[in-house]
Amino acid sequence: MSTVTRANLVEHLYSRVGLSRHDSSMILESLLDAISNRLEAGESVKLSGFGTFSVRQKGERIGRNPKTGVEVPILPRAVLVFRPSQLLRDRMNGSENVAVEAPSRDR
Repeated sequence: MSTVTRANLVEHLYSRVGLSRHDSSMILESLLDAISNRLEAGESVKLSGFGTFSVRQKGERIGRNPKTGVEVPILPRAVLVFRPSQLLRDRMNGSENVAVEAPSRDR
């Protein structure tokens, strides 16, 4: 199993859509910037059929150093949360009611 990188996504856009690698890269960067900007502003980002990214605020709490057992305060912070759509969950679990991926475009 490998990790999907930006380069993988750019190559996928290039081969499927037929844009140049440069244009594919610009589109991907623009998309990621738009998503990041919305999340930084505290908004949720919903990608239909994929899932929802949202920012959740975690309050201050008391934690414990596992090595020494000393209690330490954990400061409040924002965390990124991803909730997959039901369609993505079904695809991950091999459900038969899953939409089929569009065929690749010949160049």
